[in-house]
Formats: sequence, structure tokens, C-alpha cells
Amino acid sequence: MPELWNAPMRSEPVHAQIRIPGSKSLTNRWLILASLTNGECRINHPLQARDTLLMAQAISALGSSVEINDDAFVVTPGQAQSSTEIDCGLAGTVMRFVPPIAALTSVDVRFDGDPHARVRPMQQIISSLRDLDVEIRDDGRGTLPFTIAGKGFVPGGAVTIDASASSQFVSALLLAGCRFDDGVTITHSGTALPSLPHIDMSVEVLRELGIRVDVDIVNQANASWVVHPGIPQPFNVTVEPDLSNAAPFLAAALVCGGSVTIPDWPETTTQAGNLLLSLLPQLGATVSHSGHDLTVTGTGEITGLDVDLTEAGELTPVIAALCALAQTPSMLRGIAHLRGHETDRLAALTTEISKLGGDITETPDGLSIKPAKLHGGSFGTYSDHRMAMAGAVIGLAVPDVVIEDIATTSKTLPEFASMWHAMVTA
Repeated sequence: MPELWNAPMRSEPVHAQIRIPGSKSLTNRWLILASLTNGECRINHPLQARDTLLMAQAISALGSSVEINDDAFVVTPGQAQSSTEIDCGLAGTVMRFVPPIAALTSVDVRFDGDPHARVRPMQQIISSLRDLDVEIRDDGRGTLPFTIAGKGFVPGGAVTIDASASSQFVSALLLAGCRFDDGVTITHSGTALPSLPHIDMSVEVLRELGIRVDVDIVNQANASWVVHPGIPQPFNVTVEPDLSNAAPFLAAALVCGGSVTIPDWPETTTQAGNLLLSLLPQLGATVSHSGHDLTVTGTGEITGLDVDLTEAGELTPVIAALCALAQTPSMLRGIAHLRGHETDRLAALTTEISKLGGDITETPDGLSIKPAKLHGGSFGTYSDHRMAMAGAVIGLAVPDVVIEDIATTSKTLPEFASMWHAMVTA
């Protein structure tokens, strides 16, 4: 795929049905839990993208057998017999979910990843595992690379963690905690708790496999979870479509007018992407259901919005792109934690939308976006798949937008460029 990609523009209403591959968040949680069972597990219709293949490689390095078929992952748990290395790429789920699993092995496990991965927040995972008597060698950096010296067990117990920078810190301990000798009790000590639906997702999959999890959430600053010790049951599951990956396609209906339909939208889900059902109408869309299909219809006119995206930060790039094309101002709040994602997403969005003539400024916890006439130009992605998708949305309405490194979308949707081009040119 070329390094530079001319984002296709469309001046007519779009009418498309887009089938979205499986959820990255669910696929990687099922892979982690499959490695903790005592029998063969089957994950049907998983996402097969860079992040999930890195996770499959990670649990393979820790001793599990992973058979990758066209429509399924088949996992048989096992134990590593010698020191090994984990390539995290730029996947937060790999760099945060796998270390607690590695601590259960009897070998040294070294973790590293892409250059951008070495600046992503990791101190909370490192500190909490040390509090649980896990030996970690990181030369005092608090980031990748580091090595876990596995002892074959983790005593477990109580740990306090500040998850203000990422809900993944909590999910990492939740998912592994059932195999700690005494389970784990996690208390959140921060003032914010972003992406709570992702924590709910971790709790739900554990409970589906017979693990007892007690949850006590009073507010953003007062939350705790207790995972009781146990072995997850072997399973055969089918993964829901990735609703966050549906965001740019549904956004096309607002930008161009017309409608976009996503088949198999789940009736109930813990995915943060489900918040699109309430966000898109605020921007001017109509959302309707027909059986298991979800359809978003737009007029080509976009209304700005004032919204707290604490629970759905991953939707911010696409929502910001829509706001940059809106006829009224917008304020996106509750997303300071995005400064520690694949890139500093707030700075990246401000830089790239401004380069195209946008009126966008950072606030302490979000973005302020005002109407402005946009023009063509290059749109950097910073190795961030969501940035590439945001650029594609803007390119629908603005001629001559050139996206740098569209291939970074392979992180969660390898076919994004071809799917997008097929929709836009249909």
C-alpha cells in the first residue's frame, strides 16, 4: 500500500452496507482468557489485524498453542519452558494485559514494542505488579522495554491503582487476577475513570466463564473490583463486530448525506462504540434499526455538539473530524487521557486539522472546535489507526486531502482502505 493515500471525496449521497470485522477489544480479551483455561477454546469471527495477531503471538510465546484459521482462533493453553520475548507493537492491550499473565510463568519474559510504544504509560501496571510481589526489571524507566521474572505463581491480594490514564490498567489485573493464588482486589485511586465500558467488558467476559467478580463503583473517584480465584471455563464464542471501527463508515452518512447500514449490530453490548447511537443524532443523524441491522441516515449538514467522551475516548478522532466539518461550534470534554494513547491524540488532531484550515484548540481535558473552511493538504497519522480514519472522514468533503501512512489502519482494520474506497466510489 502506498505511503501517501489520496483520500477519496464524494459529492453525492452515499448508500452502502458495510460488514465490520470482529471487535479488537473482545478478541484480545478472549485470547487472554483462553490462555488461562484448562482446555481448548474456539474464538469465532475474531478480528484478524495487527493488534490481535500480536496478542496471539504473545500468548503463543507464553506456551499456548494458537491455531489461526480463516474464521476462528483455536487456543490450547500451555506453559513456556524457556525465556521468551513479547513484541507489543503499538497495542495497548498487549503491553498491559500480557505482563500479569507472564508473571504466572516460570521464565523470564521481556517486553518491547514500536518506538511510540516506549512512551506509552506503563508505570501503573509495573507498580501494581510489584505490589503483588512480581519481580520486574525496567531500569527505573516505568515504560517499555522491561522484563518480568516469572515465579510460576502470583500471590495476589489487594492493590491500589490510578487508572486515570487508561482503563486498561484495571482490565489487565481483572483478567489475570482469577489465576492469582488469592485472586485480586483492585481499588482505583484517581480522580477520573476513562473508558468504563471497557472495564465492564472485562468483568462480563470473566463472569461468562464462571469467575466471580464483585464490583463497587460509587463514582469516578471511588471504585473497586474483587476477582475471586478460579479457572475460567473452556469456551466457544463468536465475536461481535467492532463498533468503533464502524464509526468512520457511519460518519460518511453525515458528511455526504444518504445512509450507511452495519449488519449484526448487537442488541446489548459493553463496547464503547455503542455510544455512537447517542452521539450521531446529536450531530444531525437519524439512527434506526431493522432486525439486526443498524442504519445511520444524514443530510450532509452537521451540527456541532458539546459532549463528555470520557467513556468513549476511542471515538474522539472521528467525532472531531465531523465537528471540523460542522456548521456550529463543538466542545469535546473528558478526554485528557488520550494524550497517552498510540500518540497524543489531542495534540495530533489539533495539529492536523489546523493544517487543513480548521479552527481547533486544545483544552485541559479536550478539544474546542469552531466552524472553518477547510482545504486540502497532508494529514499525518502518527502511526495511529484512528487518526487515519479521521483524515478519511474529512477527505469525503474536502478535496486533495492526502493521508500519510494509511497502512497504519492495519492495527485494527487491515482492509480499511479498500472498504473505504469501495463505499465512496459505489
